[in-house]
Amino acid sequence: MSEKRFNLMQWQFFKKLPQLLDLRMPEPERQFARIRLMERNIGLPVKAAILIVLFYYFFFSNWFDVVAPKPVNGMFGVSPHERVLQYIPPFFLVYVIINGAVAVLLLGMRHFSLLTMQRIVFVNCLIDAVFFAALTVITEGFDSFLYWVFLALIVRNTISIPSAFRQIMLNIGVSFSYLLAGMIGFALQEWQYNASSPIIRTDAGFEPAMSPFNEPFLLRLSLLLLMSICCYGVQVLMEKQRRAEEEAREFALRQEQLQATGRLAAEIAHQLKNPLGIINNAAFSLQKTVKEGKTITQQIKIIREEVERSDRIITELMGYARLSEGQVEKLDITDELNRAIDQVFPPGAKYEVVVTTDYEPALPPILAQRGHLSEVFVNLLQNAREAMQGRGEIRISAKYGENYSIVVTITDNGPGMAPEKIAKIFEAYYTTKEKGTGLGLAIVKHNTELYNGTVEVQSQIGKGASFIVRLPAKTVFNLRK
Repeated sequence: MSEKRFNLMQWQFFKKLPQLLDLRMPEPERQFARIRLMERNIGLPVKAAILIVLFYYFFFSNWFDVVAPKPVNGMFGVSPHERVLQYIPPFFLVYVIINGAVAVLLLGMRHFSLLTMQRIVFVNCLIDAVFFAALTVITEGFDSFLYWVFLALIVRNTISIPSAFRQIMLNIGVSFSYLLAGMIGFALQEWQYNASSPIIRTDAGFEPAMSPFNEPFLLRLSLLLLMSICCYGVQVLMEKQRRAEEEAREFALRQEQLQATGRLAAEIAHQLKNPLGIINNAAFSLQKTVKEGKTITQQIKIIREEVERSDRIITELMGYARLSEGQVEKLDITDELNRAIDQVFPPGAKYEVVVTTDYEPALPPILAQRGHLSEVFVNLLQNAREAMQGRGEIRISAKYGENYSIVVTITDNGPGMAPEKIAKIFEAYYTTKEKGTGLGLAIVKHNTELYNGTVEVQSQIGKGASFIVRLPAKTVFNLRK
């Protein structure tokens, strides 16, 4: 393998790395469920037990006397640790009050929005990290047994906060809290050491403190950062696996439902075509036999025209209801749009239409039949072309929407539409064209709603029209269609 090709592969790998590590936010229901499980069902009982134990140690035991270094031979006065410990009980009471308020909010979380609960959980997680950092200062600093609590906090943050940016920032904050607590603890030891006289240092057993950045500390800090990375990576892999399983279920569900609906619609269309054919033949024979009487002939002609029109509508309806043909695929929305553009504006046709596209990168795939999406985009582009009479500008954009959706907008600079037409434009058989069947936009609406999507039009007279199609990137097939 040449060096140039190897460098190109490396560049492509690093270019795709953000997409591989991308952690899309779960659905709001799943986010609420994670907060409910971790913060309320597990977190509240565990934190209540911890607070009860700490309350006992702070106010009903001699724990402070054990953890605080004593003055040597009565010469130091109040030690640095003792000064720090004086602030711990009031800080603990404030922490208890804050957690009581958070507990009330978690118990009534169904009354709050998801954004509000996300902010509450983020602030609560940050306060927990600061509180345990304060306890780390008075319990041997870098050597404190509370180090393992910081690892647990990282795991807890990963579950409660699915947002990639907030999760990483919070876990970095947890690691920084441990580092800061250890540094403060080391500074207090230095202060204690420097406050003693040279003679008392030796008699009291004080030793000059080692550098805080020793091998055990670096190992612990590295483990905290590695835990943050691993938890995020595991979450990405689990989320991708979950999505893959959901996509597999959707493939099967959609294909089965489409086939069942398609068989039914095709059978209805077939049954309707037979009597129409018989009526048409009978009317033709009657017209051939009865040559006199203009009134009769005129009526028979009308009958034939209506039968022909009905036959044309049924033919279109068979295409409209042709749901069982094709397979559900994972489709790239930009590829489908480009394919529709090539179909509606072939190079040889030489339409005087300028088509500009604006696609956001890395759009999620759509699970659908290619024929359905093709009908949506081809019909919309054909309408735009005909509205402009083959001359003008069409702008096509595809971007991210809310709740894992893709928003496709097709805008033309044609004559536009009156408000009364906009209200009826998606109705079946409604048309403003002389030879139109009125099923083009009805097919667009049907195929879009088939995948739980929506389509709407915005237009003003003289200012063109914009058709906005919203398609969920992940959705359960609409059984009602």
